[in-house]
Amino acid sequence: MIEDFLVVEGVAHNYNFRPENCVNPHIGAAIGEHLYGLHKRVSGPEYTLERSTYMQGAGADIIGRALLAESQTDVIAYHETPIYGHFRDGGSALGFGLEMREKWPERVLIYGAVSPLRPGALDRVDELVEKHRVNALKLYPIDVVEGRVTALDMGDPEICFPLFERARQQGLKVVAIHKALPVGPGPTSALGMSDVEAAALAFPDLTFEVVHGGMAFVEETALQLESFRNIWVNLEATSFMAVYAPRRFAQAMGAFLQAGAAERIIWATGCDAVHPRPAIEAFWNFEMPRDLIEEYGLPELTKEIKADILGRNFLRMHGIDEKDLRERIRGDEFDTTALQEPWGGRVAPVDDALAGAR
Repeated sequence: MIEDFLVVEGVAHNYNFRPENCVNPHIGAAIGEHLYGLHKRVSGPEYTLERSTYMQGAGADIIGRALLAESQTDVIAYHETPIYGHFRDGGSALGFGLEMREKWPERVLIYGAVSPLRPGALDRVDELVEKHRVNALKLYPIDVVEGRVTALDMGDPEICFPLFERARQQGLKVVAIHKALPVGPGPTSALGMSDVEAAALAFPDLTFEVVHGGMAFVEETALQLESFRNIWVNLEATSFMAVYAPRRFAQAMGAFLQAGAAERIIWATGCDAVHPRPAIEAFWNFEMPRDLIEEYGLPELTKEIKADILGRNFLRMHGIDEKDLRERIRGDEFDTTALQEPWGGRVAPVDDALAGAR
């Protein structure tokens, strides 16, 4: 918590860049190197995870404790990812989320991955709900189909709409879609926002959560937030900019707030993409630049808005009663203000972290 406000991690991952998990070893290795470079840039020496642990997957215990014991985070939403074109397990495997939930059932929710472009997508939705009891779905905008890189169209009535209808029948209310941030080769257009509005219009009772909102396509995202009340934005990776590019972060946040979306913005760091604590603290201490307020009329980012973004919005999106949640987690091992050392001590040597940051 921060000043008694709950903090929810909107996206946690367990990346697996081991060579045997990469469909194409060269592409998989390049993705891993790129993300580890970003990890070091945002984390700094004190919070940089040792390289070997990061590249092979830190695992449920390390990631869970980085969030719940080493940062102000109170609740985790683990995201399985369907990046099957590059990683055999999809990039962030479901099993680690299930392990986290088994360890800390009151503090972990799960987004299950499905690729609508692959056979058996509807059966996969059924499995995720009936067997694994997921709380939401996670989609990726690009897949490899019959050897070809193929973009996913969220507005496709034959490919995506049956999946959304099945999700609705199964009682799911939230569908998350990766946007804005490229992971491996593929058409940039697939990362844009143009297809989300068709899905939002066709399924007004579903919430479409745009992950990485604000990393790119800021104005397009803000326009859709203004136009559709069932489009929300998730700040995974965008939140890093509060650390290393605060003015860009201010411009993205300002656009979203001007669109009237203060109650539809979800906090996330993507841990283990980075250690969550530096990003949380940078956001909590962040102030909108005065010149942007005066020149462009950007609204202030008040403490109440920050508290909504850090936790209350997520709880409301998933229909979780905050008072009840507080009671359920009261007195457990993480009900303390004392924060433990980053990554359980698995921190990279200072020289390695500094070299990567230059």
